[in-house]
Amino acid sequence: MSLARQHDPIAAIATAPGRGSVGIVRVSGSHLSALAQAICGRHLMPRAATYCPFLDADGTAIDQGLALYFPTPHSFTGEDVLELQAHGGPVVLQLLLTRCLQAAAQQDATGQALLPRLRLALPGEFSERAFLNNKLDLAQAEAIADLIDASTEAAARSATRSLSGVFSQEVHRLRDGLIHVRMLVEATLDFPEEDIDFLTQADARGQLFNVQQSLLQVLSRAQQGALLREGIKVVIAGQPNAGKSSLLNALAGAELAIVTAVPGTTRDKVQQTIQIEGVPLHVVDTAGLRESLDEVEQIGIARAWEAIGQADAVLFLHDLTRQNDPEYIAADASIASAIAQKLHQTVAVIDIWNKADAAPADALATGLQLSAKTGLGLHDLRQRLLQLAGWQAAAEGIFIARARHVQALKMAQAHLQGALTHLDVPPQALDLVAEELRLSQNALGDITGEFTSDDLLGVIFSSFCIGK
Repeated sequence: MSLARQHDPIAAIATAPGRGSVGIVRVSGSHLSALAQAICGRHLMPRAATYCPFLDADGTAIDQGLALYFPTPHSFTGEDVLELQAHGGPVVLQLLLTRCLQAAAQQDATGQALLPRLRLALPGEFSERAFLNNKLDLAQAEAIADLIDASTEAAARSATRSLSGVFSQEVHRLRDGLIHVRMLVEATLDFPEEDIDFLTQADARGQLFNVQQSLLQVLSRAQQGALLREGIKVVIAGQPNAGKSSLLNALAGAELAIVTAVPGTTRDKVQQTIQIEGVPLHVVDTAGLRESLDEVEQIGIARAWEAIGQADAVLFLHDLTRQNDPEYIAADASIASAIAQKLHQTVAVIDIWNKADAAPADALATGLQLSAKTGLGLHDLRQRLLQLAGWQAAAEGIFIARARHVQALKMAQAHLQGALTHLDVPPQALDLVAEELRLSQNALGDITGEFTSDDLLGVIFSSFCIGK
């Protein structure tokens, strides 16, 4: 976005599409008091709700509701903000938005604009202005979108924690620790002739080690927060009639997939997001893996292999009632080999033997035994999935985080380790220590937006909804 457009007054409907009891039209810019008076027919007291009619150009009321005026700098965006809270019908809100745009377009007899000209806001532009005007940092801005998109209670609470600045405060604390050590390194480089060992006197290595330990703790909590936001993709795979669809239904607690005794019933993948202790798991049921001449089933099997290739974890389902069938065991072994070739080494495969309720009492198999029909073993499977995801139920103070936050923290940790290495290997290469510390600080700055490219900002804020 050009710098000039960043200062354009903007307006948008700030509530979700559809009908509701209340809807909001939001305007942000400079010198909006005149616009507020044109719409409301009166002067609005700052930061006070005023019940009034919202007037059309001819003076008739479009609706009646609450008007709130927040003069700069005491507003969400740091600019003048006008919020009109009306009845939540889409036609009413569109009329109100159009009225705001028309009022701002009015001119006097000389052709001069009477009010600042408005334009429609772009996705995320209100939050972007809050960031650009230092009302919140980039991590807090992202937390707004994460709070809206939260799919679990734990994710919502973690997003609120990030929005309040908890994550940012942790990052700033790490940055301040790095800056202090950088100061010591730079002093030693600038005054080599002085008979003062700044690094030894201040225990620079001990300070860096403490920063590293704190960073690792923040990284652990960020990884938990990223897990709350993103979840993991779990694919159920196996031969036909192993009970894949039954397992999906059992995990979801609903009849999502059709279950019959006919092999090949599932022709396409079926996906459902479930929660286990607040962690979202995107579970995918797939077509049974086998050789087939049926063209439709072949497409389903191809899609199953595609889903397996994109999985974070695979539940390889076996039929416990057929554990002594040589043909069945051979087919399972062939599928296992193909899955191993398809997956990255870090993707876990859990062997699960289903139909424990129908198997002989002396049936034994390597792997987790369960019954999707009765629920036997489902608790153990859920705990295994949480373990695979890396979830730590006892983790305190988790804040929502994104993959880019985790990557930035890992990069900061790598450069910090590089600095420690150069300090420990004589003769100390202090210029390299200084550079590693600078790069570590820059990586932390990427999280809060201190060192963030305009392209990245565009990608982040364009994913927001209009009105935010």
